Amino acid sequence: MISPESLLQYLAEIDPSPFFVLSLIPYLFFLNFAQRTPAIPKISLWGFRLTLLFVLMTIIFAVLALQLYDSDLTDIDPLHGAAESFLTLSDALVAIGFLRLAQKQEIKNS
Repeated sequence: MISPESLLQYLAEIDPSPFFVLSLIPYLFFLNFAQRTPAIPKISLWGFRLTLLFVLMTIIFAVLALQLYDSDLTDIDPLHGAAESFLTLSDALVAIGFLRLAQKQEIKNS
């Protein structure tokens, strides 16, 4: 029987990079579906697309953190904050699009 501590140690040693790349595959399928459905507002669709920019910028900033500071991205606050700002932007566009859609539906129902 494997102890919880040894299991956690084993999991901590696994490189997450392949999982990160593999997670893009279903997201690209989602984007393909989202572009075809009229139910998703255009602004929200742009937010979903910008999530890929967040991924790209995170990779770039992670490489910079490693090369310039010999450290992980999460340890370099200015680079980490800059990368997260792209996620904030994409999330904001998704939220704005769906909030506008909800407001339009409230007006039609009243």
